[in-house]
Order: sequence, then structure tokens, then C-alpha cells
Amino acid sequence: MKEKQAVTVEAQNVDYTYGKGSAQRQVLAGNNFTLFAGEIVVMTGPSGSGKTTLLTLIGALRAIQGGNIQVMGQSLGELSSSQRQKLRKNIGFIFQDHNLFESMSARQTLELTMQLFRERYTAKERKSRPVEMLEKLGLGERLESKPDNLSTGQKQRVAIGRALINNPQLILADEPTAALDKGSGEKVMQLLRQRADEEQACILIVTHDPRILGTADRIIEMMDGQILKTGAST
Repeated sequence: MKEKQAVTVEAQNVDYTYGKGSAQRQVLAGNNFTLFAGEIVVMTGPSGSGKTTLLTLIGALRAIQGGNIQVMGQSLGELSSSQRQKLRKNIGFIFQDHNLFESMSARQTLELTMQLFRERYTAKERKSRPVEMLEKLGLGERLESKPDNLSTGQKQRVAIGRALINNPQLILADEPTAALDKGSGEKVMQLLRQRADEEQACILIVTHDPRILGTADRIIEMMDGQILKTGAST
């Protein structure tokens, strides 16, 4: 990680609780951390430790309950629902369940995502960028394939391409390589590393996959809703 990087995410005393009354369960307690532009941070910990909940809070997919999170200079606790929705357009999300439209091909999925920032691109770019992205992900022969004709790993790579196509400043990934073989996983991590180095994207990855730890600039360990340790990758 380079020195004097801009802060992309800053969390202060973040708490979160599910349920009410006797069913209430605290899943996050007093978490503080900072994520910088141009770095890849991997978050590890056992299932149920609060990793995914924290990821969705950072992504403005849940309302802040306790503490505060600033994302790209905006305090999430002060944003309205419509403002959070606008912020999410600048975040690339990669989730395990893919969330692909069954009626759309891989190429069409990325073309649709580019419509969020239609004014950024020429008509030629709106056609060429999805193809280039899918080829980088090893899906050059699957451009016109719909989800029913894609393997789980291929669907995951389409979802990754969708998350990256608009060059977001912040990328949040939940187990992005879990469904991928070694070669595909390496391609994905190389692409994420490139985004961090060349585009100064901030990338937070929640994972149980030990194969990708070496790509991280820092590793955050969570247990029982709290960050235990944060340090450089070894």
C-alpha cells in the first residue's frame, strides 16, 4: 500500500443488532477501521462473525444503527434512502448469489449496468467495453449465454464483470472466488489488483478462501462481531 492515500471508508464505533426483545442479538460491537484508495483489504473470520453484515452496512444496503460510517466523504447515518441509493451507484457489489437476470445474456447484463452512467461512454464504448471485460474474465466464448447455460463459476464471473464495468471507486466482494477454480480465481484477483493499482479503487473482500490472502495489502480478522486484528498480508 502506498503512503498518503485518500480515505475511502472510515468506520467509528459501528454496532448492529438483529431482532427485538428476547430475540435480540448483537452481531457487531464497537468496530473502528479505515480503508484507503488503492488497497485490497481481505476480511476473514468464522461464519456468523459479522463480516457480511459489516459489508452491507458499508455498501449502504442497511441503515446505520450505532456509530458512523463515512463512505467516499459521505456520512451514511445522515443520508436519506434516495441519497443512499445514489451512493450505491458508485459502489461495485459482488455477492455469492449472483443476482443475474435470467432473460439477459452475459454481454447484455454488462451493457445494462453501463446505462447507470450512460453519459460517460460513447455508443462504441457501450458495445466494446462489455466484450473486453468478459474476455478478461475468460468468458469470451460465453458472451451471448444466459444464466441457464452458465456454470456457477461462470455466473460468478459475469457478476464480477458487472461490478467492475463502470470503474467504481469502492468494490465490496463477498466470497468472490468461492465458486471459481484456481485459474479463474487468479484471473479475477489479477483484475482486482489492477483496479487497485491503476484506478486507485478501494477493494474490501470477505472470504474464507486462503488462496487470495497473498493478494491483500491488509487482512482484517473478525470474531463474534468485533475486529480482533488488522495487519499487513504476509
